[in-house]
Amino acid sequence: MRRLLLGTIPALLALSACAPNPDSRFDREAGSELSTSGFGNATMNNVLLHSGQRDAMVALSSRFAQSVPTTINFAFNSAELDAPARRILDQQADFIRQFPEVRFAVYGHTDLVGSSEYNYRLGLRRAQAAVAYLVSRGVGQARLEALVSQGETQPIIATQSPERTNRRTVTDVRGFVDGAGAGLNGKYAAIIFRDYVASAGTPQTVTAATATTAGTDG
Repeated sequence: MRRLLLGTIPALLALSACAPNPDSRFDREAGSELSTSGFGNATMNNVLLHSGQRDAMVALSSRFAQSVPTTINFAFNSAELDAPARRILDQQADFIRQFPEVRFAVYGHTDLVGSSEYNYRLGLRRAQAAVAYLVSRGVGQARLEALVSQGETQPIIATQSPERTNRRTVTDVRGFVDGAGAGLNGKYAAIIFRDYVASAGTPQTVTAATATTAGTDG
């Protein structure tokens, strides 16, 4: 009996290792970070890592979040863009147009009021409204995806009451345009810091006259 119990303990430990991790949740805000779980993600992660795309995506996503607001909010039961939302989307469009090699996604969310089916459709309508506005500001349609993060299932503030903070869309880096990522070969800094390089300008040619002038400090 004792030998049976000793043999059972390792088996139970192995099974417990396979059990779902209670800390592995799917209620985080979409676009907050690249997902590290889920079927097929290990293979995808390897492909992105070895092609140099994963680091580029993480860096671009971080820079996007640091450069412009990534979130807009909506009135209750509405997918209409108000003036503050349009101003934020204008900033997003300016950023996105600088990176024609990159695809972006807009994730739609709702608060917890209403049925899950209705909120799913409402979240998608919000994402589609944001995408349509970005397209109207000169972003190519093919580089944008309107997605819904399960409608009501990823609240920022967990409340059953109407909550504007939860009624939102989040824009984030989705990947690279077909063929663009493969050409990076690890040299994604040229894309990420393109505007920094351009801001350096053309070096001024120093002539004898300018050198003489520069040497006379009044």
